[in-house]
Amino acid sequence: MIGPVLGIESSCDETGVAVYEPGRGLLAHALYSQIKLHAEYGGVVPELASRDHVRKLLPLLHQTLGDAGLKVSDLSAVAYTAGPGLIGALLVGASVARSLAWALEVPAIGIHHMEGHLLAPLLEEPAPGTEPLVPPFVALLVSGGHSLLVGVDRIGSYTILGDTLDDAAGEAFDKTAKLLGLPYPGGPALAKLAETGDPKAFHFSRPMTDRPGLDMSFSGLKTQVLLAWRDCDKANSTRASIARGFEEAIVETLAVKCRRALAATGYQRLVVSGGVGANQRLRAQLAAAGQREGFQTYFPRLAFCTDNGAMIALAGSIRLAAGQHTGPEIRVQPRWDLQSLPEVA
Repeated sequence: MIGPVLGIESSCDETGVAVYEPGRGLLAHALYSQIKLHAEYGGVVPELASRDHVRKLLPLLHQTLGDAGLKVSDLSAVAYTAGPGLIGALLVGASVARSLAWALEVPAIGIHHMEGHLLAPLLEEPAPGTEPLVPPFVALLVSGGHSLLVGVDRIGSYTILGDTLDDAAGEAFDKTAKLLGLPYPGGPALAKLAETGDPKAFHFSRPMTDRPGLDMSFSGLKTQVLLAWRDCDKANSTRASIARGFEEAIVETLAVKCRRALAATGYQRLVVSGGVGANQRLRAQLAAAGQREGFQTYFPRLAFCTDNGAMIALAGSIRLAAGQHTGPEIRVQPRWDLQSLPEVA
């Protein structure tokens, strides 16, 4: 029987720690965001991110164990994000995890960051009337660094159905927000501003929806926004309407690609996760489409859409149950193909 598994997430600018135990679920989790640290630079500074992980990781670890009512000796394994991500930030989490596992003589499990997002809906019971999430399904993983459509035949057996050819959806949100003069982090600020915008004032293209395929491209939308903002008055109402038009273009594009992926695979379940998975307009549109077209949608709670330790602890417990763990070396992979992971038997 597997006991508590510690999860450590440090791939970018958020330090996450959690404890998950099969049969009992999530026992405790804590997250520290570096938003204030990076805000004055308008984006993540890798070296500063690494240093802040060093400062925050051990205090968060002690806090999480205390919240779970556990001693460090109660842990049966330590899972950590081994990639993809910023190499310095990854090395901080990996070094702590491997050292702790070595001292406790327990397994360490290096987890693919995007597999953590993909499995995040399993952290809680499905909504009433929704079947439990089991493969096969399609996963839309959308964040600042990734926009992936993944076919999930089994846990660990993944096929990339579609990818972005340039900017990820979250990256496009952040860059467009900066263009409009919104504060960092731009994505949530743009979505909030869009709530007051006129949906009919600006119509931007839905990139690559006029041709077959599941790949995506969002860089051209930034150019459209730039031209619209340059040539209009700079009233707050106009800014809000441009934000609304941009958000609707992203959301509708993602929805079209999701429905295509479901049709191509024949699957009837859709997982939506990653930071952009917290976007309320995206969640509402895909949930409504599912009700109309007969597929079921699964979303993590908002706190688990962004980077967090809970998803890493869960993924670690699943791989540990399959007898998988990582060697004693401290090894991370800033670039890591999701399709290269071993299947969970």
